[in-house]
Order: sequence, then structure tokens, then C-alpha cells
Amino acid sequence: MLVEAGLCLVALLVVWVSHFAYRWSNPKCNGKLPPGSMGLPLIGDTFEFFASHSLYELSPFMSKKIARYGPLFRAGLLGQRMVVSTDPETNFSMFKQENPDLLLWYGGSFEEMIGDEKLLASHGSIHKYMKNLILSFVGPESLRTKLLHQMDVATQRHLHSWATDGRVDVKDASPKMLFEFVAGKLLSYDEAKQSKKLGENLKAFKDGLTSIPLNIPGTTFHGCIQAHKRAMKAIEEIYLERKASKIPGNDFLDNIIAETTKKDTFLNDTNVTKLLFAILLAGYESTSQAVTLVTKLVADHPDVLAELMKEHEAILNNRENKNSGITWEEYKSMTFTHMVINETVRLGNMVPGIFRKAMKDVEINGYTIPEGWILMAALPVVHLSPDKYESPFGKELNAGSKTFMGFGIGARLCVGAEFTKVQLAVYLHHLVANYRWSVYKGGEIIRRPVNIFPNGLHIKIAEK
Repeated sequence: MLVEAGLCLVALLVVWVSHFAYRWSNPKCNGKLPPGSMGLPLIGDTFEFFASHSLYELSPFMSKKIARYGPLFRAGLLGQRMVVSTDPETNFSMFKQENPDLLLWYGGSFEEMIGDEKLLASHGSIHKYMKNLILSFVGPESLRTKLLHQMDVATQRHLHSWATDGRVDVKDASPKMLFEFVAGKLLSYDEAKQSKKLGENLKAFKDGLTSIPLNIPGTTFHGCIQAHKRAMKAIEEIYLERKASKIPGNDFLDNIIAETTKKDTFLNDTNVTKLLFAILLAGYESTSQAVTLVTKLVADHPDVLAELMKEHEAILNNRENKNSGITWEEYKSMTFTHMVINETVRLGNMVPGIFRKAMKDVEINGYTIPEGWILMAALPVVHLSPDKYESPFGKELNAGSKTFMGFGIGARLCVGAEFTKVQLAVYLHHLVANYRWSVYKGGEIIRRPVNIFPNGLHIKIAEK
């Protein structure tokens, strides 16, 4: 009897798995699906998507899919049914304006950890409120009046420390520099004086974010989830302690606490912690990546270094006091520096794609994206196109255009874009004008799909 029951259960399981595999490979659609294949159930093409490749080349996954199916195709990625668009015209037209039928999507695992759909995929009045709130911290006016000078001082201090040691791994040192600055201005946090080790946990979270989402003890992703819990607990404690004490910290957290007391505010104790975590992660993670990459690219192109030195030495020579610090006018005058920054963002592709979730069936170029599917705009395809870009540092780029979407598109242009540009400009100014430096070890880059320096980027550095 038990044997028969067991065989029955096995048979039912086989039928269920077979049915699930069939439905995965042959999804229902009320219209015409884009061409493509879904791969194995849930796994799909995820392993191929994460396959390593060089900085300047398109991923093997994208190259193979485009060659076989064209610029719009379906695939199974990250446990999701996705439609991938590699066409710049399609991407620009789909993402340049808010569309309530296509909501922001950050990955099921990330959304599950953050746990607040309104915070992540806000649109309409909530999105406007959140955007203005964050701009008050990292927007152009805050940068011009406060953060530029503070960033200038902090960057000089770190570079001086690097030069005192004589050698530094920029891959490790730049996240520390950015975390110290952002955490300090956001919530007056100093890793050296705290037992919470927020920086260590953010690093562990970041390192596991692009790993295969297997939540099993011992895996990178499991470590990522545990690090997120510890980081959130640390931020919550800082927030609640400040709110209870009513002692101002002269930082962005003061503004956040003031917002929570307003009538009909969107913020509460739960989503404040999530918001602070998101701002802290976004504020230092991608910018520190860009600092490492711009150092590598400038080192690889002596002509670019020479042009940067010319521009920044001219700025010093035009000052009455060479040690007076960077002004907003000087920052805006750094024409070639801005070209280098945009080119670094284009080549770096810190964000491998822009993702949206279809809230209902959506039509694109005669095809249907079914409700619940994910639409991915694959930015590296156009950013690395030899038809659009003949060589690195070959043309001026305009953010939010059809051929350069490194800072986003339309209404979703990155609110921290100017912050990143200012930090990179300040860093380059002092690096090329005040220091002699060269790469002596490491520097190899692989993309998987984010950029990784497996051997670091080690430089010798000394004051001029």
C-alpha cells in the first residue's frame, strides 16, 4: 500500500514538473510573443547571462541572442520571464516618459529584501516627492552650496593619505572614501567610531547582490541577505536614537526626521530605514566603481591624461590662491573632464540594464509583453556599438539621449547623476594636478555583468 502511494506521488510530481516545464517553455500570450527561447525552467539563460567577458565587448549571451533573434527577444533570466530590448529607438520611446503599465523592477530578491514596492517603484506624486527629497541632499543646489567644498576637502585628505603610503589599491580605497563621505553627510556615521560596522555589511551586501540567488548557508547570496539584515538594523538604531534624542546632527537625517512629523507624510519609521539604506548604497557603490574605472581608463590612455593635466593645471594657474579649493564655476568649466566622465559611464555600464514590470499586456513593435513579464532595456548593446562609437573618448555624449543612457532616461534620469559627476571631477582634478601616479599591478577587468577587478587596481602615488 505504501509503495503504491509512493509511486502515485512520484507520478503526480513528474506530471507537475512536466507541465511546469512545458508552460515555462511555451508561455501563454494574448498576442504575439517576441522570438526567443526560455531555457530550463526558472534557470533559463541566467548562467550564460553571468558569463565573464571583457570590458569592451558585448556579452556572449547578448551577441548570440541578437544574432539569432534580432534586437527584441524573450529569455528566461533570474527566475523571470523577460523580454530584452537592445534597440535604442525602442528603449528611448518606451522609457522616456512615465508609464503606469511598466513599473520599475529591481529584481525579485532585491525587492523582497527592501520589501516596499511604493519605495522602489514609486510613480506619480510619490515619485515626485521622493525625487525632490533626495535632490535636497545630492541635487545641484546642495552640491553648489555645501557638498562640493566638503567633497573637495575629503578627497584631498584621502589622496594625501594614499600618497603618504606610496601605494594603494584603488579598488579597495575608493569605496572607503565614498562610504565615509556619504555615510557622514547622510547620518553622521563614522565607521572607525562605531561598533555597528555598517560599511562592512554594505560591502558584503553589494558583493552578493549580483550572485546567483540561492539562499543556502555558505553561498554568497545567503551572506548578502544576512549582511542586509545587519545593515538595516544598524541604520534603524541610528535613526531611532536620533529621533528620540532630538539632538540635531546637521545632516540629511535631520531633514528626514522633520519630514516624518509632517501631516500626511509618506514616510514612517519602517520605510525611513529602507530609504536611508537605498540612498547610502546608491550614493557610494556606483560612484566608487566609477572612480576605479576612470583611474584605469586614464592610465591606459596617456593622451587623455595629458589633456586632463592641461585643463586642470590651467584652472590652478587662473586662481589667485592655488589652495583655495574648487569652485562651482571651475567645476562647470571642466569641459574635457566631463567628456571623460561620461565616457567612463558609457564604457563602464555600471547598470547593465533598465528593468520594468508589465502591469498589464503591453504592445511593442507588433509584439506583446504579457502581464507580469519583465522588460529589460539592455544599455551595453548601444553603449558598446562600434557603429555608434569608433573608439574610447571619441565623441561628446549627451545624457538621456538614444545613444547614451548611462544616467537613465527621461523622467527616470538618475537623481544622483550630478553627485557622481562632481565627485569624479573633484577626484580627477586633484589626481592629475597634484600627484604623480602609475599603475604597477592589477588592472584587469572582467564583466559579469557588472565590472570586476579580480586583481585590484594598484597604483604608486606621490605628491608633485
